[in-house]
Amino acid sequence: MHLATKLAAAVLATVLATAPVYAIAADPTGTWQTTTGESRYKVSYCGKGGQLCAKLVWLRDDAKTEENLAYLNRNVVNGAQPASDNQWKGKVSYAGDTFSGTLTMTGSNSLKLNGCQAMFCKTMNFSRI
Repeated sequence: MHLATKLAAAVLATVLATAPVYAIAADPTGTWQTTTGESRYKVSYCGKGGQLCAKLVWLRDDAKTEENLAYLNRNVVNGAQPASDNQWKGKVSYAGDTFSGTLTMTGSNSLKLNGCQAMFCKTMNFSRI
């Protein structure tokens, strides 16, 4: 899996994976694409209490590696709840790695993702499709 795709999926899953329930003003549901354009994720409500799920729904041709294709059309997040009006935090194991991260809606059509594994951190941006 390309590192950026793997990190994007893992951090997205991480930040959505755990958080307490609050009413939110920002709506994270919809289809989101990494600014690199190599992957898209469908975020939707699932389960009880406004939980979110995220599914990897599309890969650019050059991102269609054997490892990435194993996650295509599969949920990478199963049940998550917001931590505040526009921010989510959490941890999840993904593809053998554990990530900690924060997802912040910076606008109605933009997300900023900060994710860390040990001392290695990365920020990624997503746009609503």
